[in-house]
Amino acid sequence: MDKRPLGKTGFSIAPLVLGGNVFGWTADEHTSFAILGRFLDAGLNAIDTADSYSQWVPGHRGGESETIIGKWLKQSPRRREQAVIITKVGMELGPDKKGLSAKRIAQAADDSLRRLQTDHIDLYLSHYPDAATPVEETLLAYEHLMQQGKVKAIGCSNFDAAQLREALDVAAAKGLPRYEVLEPEYNLYARGKYEGALRDLCIAEGLGVIPYFGLASGFLTGKYRSKADLGKSVRGQRIEKYLDARGMRILGALDAVAIAHDAQPAEVALAWLIAREGVTAPIASATTLEQLESLIRATQLALTEADIGLLDAVGA
Repeated sequence: MDKRPLGKTGFSIAPLVLGGNVFGWTADEHTSFAILGRFLDAGLNAIDTADSYSQWVPGHRGGESETIIGKWLKQSPRRREQAVIITKVGMELGPDKKGLSAKRIAQAADDSLRRLQTDHIDLYLSHYPDAATPVEETLLAYEHLMQQGKVKAIGCSNFDAAQLREALDVAAAKGLPRYEVLEPEYNLYARGKYEGALRDLCIAEGLGVIPYFGLASGFLTGKYRSKADLGKSVRGQRIEKYLDARGMRILGALDAVAIAHDAQPAEVALAWLIAREGVTAPIASATTLEQLESLIRATQLALTEADIGLLDAVGA
């Protein structure tokens, strides 16, 4: 499968990133191992997780996803060589475990490395901006990790254009490592946070972009078309906001394009993202092998200009 350069990280990734948020939550260890193995066997290679996944589950503390990925990687050193491992720091895991201070980053990186059972993180992301910590302190902490060989490249998630611009400027002025990758929320429905100044900045600076919620928490699969459908998933509360007139127009367009290509709506939604200028590869998760096969098909689906024009128009 063709690989795309991930900004200036030195890594190339296939046009889809596997979301690890479900591992240890809606996908148990056995299923997670099967999904991870099939994902790499299909020629895909980038796996996204975070130290906070899945702390929202009762009884969880965060790190469950990294732990499962680590156990899987340990089974075969070859897998570690194939995979680009992406994880994040910054979400609150406890009173003294939050933000992007130097102390927090150093400890969080060691914790993630232990759970992942590896000696380095390929791409380490600031999960959210931290207004309480100077940007220079954060970048210096990353520089130390990179000098130690614990981290190969850095990026950020959930930054707006002004926050990203500041971070890039500080890196340039101080001679520090810069964020080479952005992970924004972006999909056919949620376009406002990324399109515009933020996308323009990423393109101008040559950043890699790996959007999360590529399927809008599952809404763009077409599985949820009324409030009565929300009970089909533990994500129901996240999906309700999409059940408006615009959401229905988007589903209608996805249905039409899917029928024309003998595909599923989710495959069309991801193919639209894959084809977007300013997107390296969207992130999507799977809780079954059947779902994963659909994600793989999305990377092989070539939309026509007419298809893209229709989807652009309904989702604008």
